[in-house]
Amino acid sequence: MALIPFDDRDGTIWWDGEMLPWRDAKLHVLSHGLHYASAVFEGERAYNGNIFKLEAHTDRLISSAKLLGFEIPYSAEKINAACIATLAANNLTDAYVRPIAWRGSEQLAVSAQLTKIHLAIAVWPWPNLFGADRMKGVRLGLATWRRPHPQTAPTASKAAGLYMIGTLSKHQAEAEGFDDALMLTWDGFVGEATGANIFYVIDGKLHTPIPDCFLDGITRRTVIALAKARQIEVIERHIKLEETAAATECFLAGTAAEVTPVRQIGAQTFTPGVITESLLADYEALVRMAPAEVAKRAA
Repeated sequence: MALIPFDDRDGTIWWDGEMLPWRDAKLHVLSHGLHYASAVFEGERAYNGNIFKLEAHTDRLISSAKLLGFEIPYSAEKINAACIATLAANNLTDAYVRPIAWRGSEQLAVSAQLTKIHLAIAVWPWPNLFGADRMKGVRLGLATWRRPHPQTAPTASKAAGLYMIGTLSKHQAEAEGFDDALMLTWDGFVGEATGANIFYVIDGKLHTPIPDCFLDGITRRTVIALAKARQIEVIERHIKLEETAAATECFLAGTAAEVTPVRQIGAQTFTPGVITESLLADYEALVRMAPAEVAKRAA
């Protein structure tokens, strides 16, 4: 399939309170967000016309901005309504949703007190990150770059700048013939993939790293809740890479990846089993429920 450039598409983008034609949604080259990475964003998915866990994503967007020292000039309710309106304006029911907030071009220096804060929301059709045949399992290389210490970066935020090392790591993995990369934490424990959290099945229990220097994903929390509903014990801990040799199953969890089995990390192989398949099925059923039913199950 031919690649469609993101700046040359039909559609509508919500920009600072207005609906703009897709091709008109442009910013100045001297925007602070471009030069100094003063931008935060969310990745959301709509299923059957409903944006899954929209409120949680919006709350995290607002929180991420505050961690970067700025406030988005719209309430959570306004942002939620704008996401829904943008989905409708593009006549989509199943789509990826991308809100992004950034500092503008009024001031270009490390200090950015005088910049205006902008918010834009775009939606587009985007199937699972790893494609239709993801059920066979993806292959991960081992990244050279590590997730930073939380005292060196606002690691609890979904900040644009934190994805630079993810891009570098994924490019390296793809050059080596892998689908993605496993990144370690700054102190050498298992972290996450470049854009998704990771889970291992060891002795029938679900093990996942403590997100103390990377994002505690909304999909991650959803999978944990689904596992507990199935009476699967979930252990959140620091995991040494060598400990994963005992794992029989492994999978990724994230908005773009959804729940995706892993069949290889470096030289180690896994076979998707009952726990992975059950949680994947539970997740796919949950995201297509009405928002009221999702909220009821989370209560």
